[in-house]
Amino acid sequence: MTSIGARLLRTRWFVRAPITMFRARLGFLFGGRLLLLEHIGRSSGRPRYVVLEKVARPSRDRVVIASGFGIQAQWFRNLTADPRCHVSIGARFRVEAVSRVLRPDESAVVLDDYRRSHPRAFRNLGRIVEEATGTGIEAVPMVELALRL
Repeated sequence: MTSIGARLLRTRWFVRAPITMFRARLGFLFGGRLLLLEHIGRSSGRPRYVVLEKVARPSRDRVVIASGFGIQAQWFRNLTADPRCHVSIGARFRVEAVSRVLRPDESAVVLDDYRRSHPRAFRNLGRIVEEATGTGIEAVPMVELALRL
């Protein structure tokens, strides 16, 4: 039986609902845990939006996010084609950024830190990712966003 979390990740209206809040400059309500990523469609050339959870914030100008749906996620594929993007997080709105896919060893360090800092969230997230994608959380690619503050 699929968990509610895994079902919600596959429910378009649910995952897109926070986009409206971010675009209305209400991203601060999420306290910096979620961010709005604005990227360019690799085929259409049009702006695309997705709300993602921050996995780590190693510095004020760096944010790490995870692609729970792996390399098949549209936002991941778009950033691979064009790493330039905009990020809204906390009180910051549409900050220019450049993305970089982390190497597996870098991702492992981030994941270990997340596991230690948020053990309960890590267990829940790991279970949801596995149910939704069929792969373990250790296989999830990580992306670092370098913000231009």
